[in-house]
Amino acid sequence: VQLQASGGGLVQAGDSLRLSCAASGRTFSSYAVGWFRQAPGKEREFVSRISRSGGSTFYSDSVKGRFTISRDNAKNTVYLQMNNLKPEDTAVYYCAASATAVFKSSDYWGQGTLVTVSS
Repeated sequence: VQLQASGGGLVQAGDSLRLSCAASGRTFSSYAVGWFRQAPGKEREFVSRISRSGGSTFYSDSVKGRFTISRDNAKNTVYLQMNNLKPEDTAVYYCAASATAVFKSSDYWGQGTLVTVSS
């Protein structure tokens, strides 16, 4: 599976962005997909994940209520709708696909897309 994350950019606090994670290769619907982010000088952290069918989602406390993850298996794409963005959301966002939903380094990872939120 090859993953391509896109949709990042420079926005102001309170704005919205939608990230996309497009997959190619093997059957996309066989994988859970997660979004992670890494801010400058910090370790990578979990943001959200979605099950293979899209019926189950999970969010970190820091984004719960502001971000929504969804997927369209017909388009081999997972989305992360980010509303009410805050400066602390500034980071490189990565998507990952995992058959086990554990998201190890040996699973499939995209190249990242930069989100910058100004105050």
